[in-house]
Amino acid sequence: MRMLLVDHHAKLTRVMQGALLDCGFAVDVMPTLDEASLAFGAVRYDILLLELVLPDGNGLDWLRQLRRERHSIPAIMMSSGDDLETRIAIFNGGADDFLPKPVSTDELIARIRAVLRRSTQVTDPVVTFGNLTFDPIGRQVSVGGQPLKIPRRELCILEHLLNRAGRMVPRTFLVDSLYSFDNEVSSNALEVGIYRLRALLCQAGATLTIKTARGIGYVLEVNDTPPDG
Repeated sequence: MRMLLVDHHAKLTRVMQGALLDCGFAVDVMPTLDEASLAFGAVRYDILLLELVLPDGNGLDWLRQLRRERHSIPAIMMSSGDDLETRIAIFNGGADDFLPKPVSTDELIARIRAVLRRSTQVTDPVVTFGNLTFDPIGRQVSVGGQPLKIPRRELCILEHLLNRAGRMVPRTFLVDSLYSFDNEVSSNALEVGIYRLRALLCQAGATLTIKTARGIGYVLEVNDTPPDG
């Protein structure tokens, strides 16, 4: 999942970005609303984390504008002010949740997961395909009922393929979704991730296969029988 983090406090954003990367998010950090607007117009984000007071304006006013434009992206607002009037204005302005500063990274991650869980609008967001099961909120995978540990980057690839199982997922979409602006992406980084994911699924006996349309993208399909390990 890709997140847009809008905050100008460099030390805090480094801490938050590191914790979020460990949980599988690609995070773009923008210190101003102008830069956030440019990023938001260029990339599809899964969730927005936004400071209330920014150098070039009010984060809540920016979020209100997004809501007027019918953008339904889940949004969490942060602020050092925690009075009742501020919190009411934040929720009325379109935020899905509010976090007072200083932010605990453990609480931040728990609240992000809760907001994403609500945004799915289903009671059980768990995805099952073949003999593989994936919990996108808890970030847990199992094959045939047995837990399978998958590194963060490969897990993100799997999630996107599962979300469009049986359909072509363009290579460009995967690259845009997996890598933030400040990542240095080698020309074969995605292919290496696909190779590693294939190996992990094969070793676990998953009844899935990732087919390649060279230069175009990938399709996740179900095999009738598990691959030979």
